[in-house]
Amino acid sequence: MSVRELSGKVAVITGAGSGIGRALALRFAAEGMTLMLADVDHGPLAETAAQAGDSRVLTQITDVSDASSVRHLADRCFGELRTVHVLCNNAGVYQGGRLWTRGEEDLAWLLGVNLWGVLHGIREFVPRMIEQDTEGHIVNTVSTAGLFTSPGSGGYSVSKHAALAASEALAHDLAAEGSKLRVTALCPGAVRTRIADSGRLRPPSLATTPGPDEVAAQEAVSSATEHGMEPSEVAGLVVEAIREETFLLLTGPEHAARLRRRTEALFAGRLPPHH
Repeated sequence: MSVRELSGKVAVITGAGSGIGRALALRFAAEGMTLMLADVDHGPLAETAAQAGDSRVLTQITDVSDASSVRHLADRCFGELRTVHVLCNNAGVYQGGRLWTRGEEDLAWLLGVNLWGVLHGIREFVPRMIEQDTEGHIVNTVSTAGLFTSPGSGGYSVSKHAALAASEALAHDLAAEGSKLRVTALCPGAVRTRIADSGRLRPPSLATTPGPDEVAAQEAVSSATEHGMEPSEVAGLVVEAIREETFLLLTGPEHAARLRRRTEALFAGRLPPHH
């Protein structure tokens, strides 16, 4: 069952300090929702909350790669707000470079945020959302990198392909249970965010020195995002997807055409094109 009327409902958004997360927060606020906003960076999180107008907003510093941090977020949500209708597992980071140059620290960071952040959200929120027995929706921010791979972004693509698989598995599991919860896998292309500068949020314990392949990949992504879709446009598509119960949300027709080319190549046993 879809959450068609958002006013008065409760939304949780991770990675709410900037980019798509902030845009989702402001759009949900405009829809009359109560917000629990989470991010690892206090300053931008506070800025998002300040822009949310008259909506009731709670904030929580949360490291989505840490199960206990996400558990604390869920405990606070259900303790203070009593319910959650829309969960947006949105936090994400990017790092480029050839796959064989990615060290354990790189993969631990990428998988920790992009995959485990989604899995921790599912594990801590979904059982309680099922128990409350009301219509609800889980939006996992994946990426077109969850559908396609390209040179120089192997580690990121691995994390996002896994996040898409988690989203699909979750949707099937919920359907098998007869749940009232629905799932959207948000797969945007280039969006005007700071994801190319994700390293600013990387914990010192997982820090590495960028090599030339990583620098080149970061510059390419930075250039693409400068000309990308506005986050507010993405947020509008998400609201529509929630109401229409859309599972795979692509942000442009060119992505659907690329997905068709990929599927045809795989069906023929060929390596899919990367563009």
